[in-house]
Amino acid sequence: MSNLPLFILFVALTIGAYLATRWLFLTYRHPLLNPVFLSTVALIAFLQATGLTLEEYRPAKDVMTYLLGPATVALALPLYHNRRVLKSHALPVLSGVVAGSLTTMAAALVAGRGLGLDERVLLSLGPKSVTVPIAVEISRLTGGEASLTAAFVVATGMIGSIMGPSLLSLCRVKSPVARGLALGTVSHGQGTAVALLENETAGAMGGVAMAIAAVFTALVAPYYLPLFLH
Repeated sequence: MSNLPLFILFVALTIGAYLATRWLFLTYRHPLLNPVFLSTVALIAFLQATGLTLEEYRPAKDVMTYLLGPATVALALPLYHNRRVLKSHALPVLSGVVAGSLTTMAAALVAGRGLGLDERVLLSLGPKSVTVPIAVEISRLTGGEASLTAAFVVATGMIGSIMGPSLLSLCRVKSPVARGLALGTVSHGQGTAVALLENETAGAMGGVAMAIAAVFTALVAPYYLPLFLH
């Protein structure tokens, strides 16, 4: 590693920014205090203020991104603690995630067509609600643009994790199972992270929804998305 002090600085700043914004969110519970959103803004502001570049930040980002794999696997722990809840709600969980996955793809494509987006952009938009690696592969298979899909996925996760809890509360959805499923299905990892901040049961259901939605979308998207293009 060519610049170890800078690497350590960026890792420490990223972790510090997240912990600080997480504390703010847990203290005030305001949707705009979303930890991912606020910490991202704080890091961008720091880079702009100091004149440091994204390329200099990249080594730290790559290491922390690599840790997303173990972090995702760690979601199995709250799931294990809530295994009885999952077992007792197995059919509603499966049917809800399937319906949610189909609906979110359809809504995105219908809105995109209404806005006059071309076919390649629509195909890139379709798999926006599943995690980036799977969404990018779906995009490639269907003829979309991988970089656009990655941007749509990140934006979806950000918007869903900020607005999702408030919308669910507005609709009087109080069940941790239902809230976790909704956030995980629509907003993948970022939604699951916010669900986990609410309580362990919601986080566990978010992880289940994220996994089922990813598998289901990967199976049906190549056949489902073209239906909205013609």
